[in-house]
Amino acid sequence: MNDVIELLKETGALLEGHFLLSSGRHSDRYFQCAKLLQYPDKARLVFESVVKQFLDDNLKIDVIAGPAMGGIIPAWEVGRQLGLPAIFTERDDSGCMTLRRGFELTKGQKVLIVEDVVTTGKSSLECAAAIESSGAVVAALACIVDRRLQGAQDITWPFYPAVKMFVGSWDTSECELCKQGLPLVKPGSRKI
Repeated sequence: MNDVIELLKETGALLEGHFLLSSGRHSDRYFQCAKLLQYPDKARLVFESVVKQFLDDNLKIDVIAGPAMGGIIPAWEVGRQLGLPAIFTERDDSGCMTLRRGFELTKGQKVLIVEDVVTTGKSSLECAAAIESSGAVVAALACIVDRRLQGAQDITWPFYPAVKMFVGSWDTSECELCKQGLPLVKPGSRKI
């Protein structure tokens, strides 16, 4: 776990400031995992421990899927380590997460969803809905950083984060950083 935090810091993937998250919440830290994932050797290290966990649990997986954008490279790396196909879901013109680009799943296939960061789990749930609509089954969820709030809704599948970090996170109306007048930055890719 400490190794993952060090890799996040070393690569500039752990940012401090006042951030608007894709969930709509505000935070004092932002995880720009693309900064870490630009280094294949570091991505391999982060996911080796995660892969070992679900291999130790004897988890049956047929396909790896990641929600675009942040889950594409993590899903690919986990697929590479396991020797399994890695696909991704993405938003269609209506904003609905779906399988596109000819990706297909078959009834009963076991799918591992892999993300970069889980804050509320919204992207994972949207990815899961697309997977389940094809008849496949979500077997588990993995990520680099689990930054969910204490007391957050439980993940309903086996969950394998590389690291769990508690950071400041507020609804817009309760944001401590807004009250201090600090400028807000939105580094994420999702339009909210």
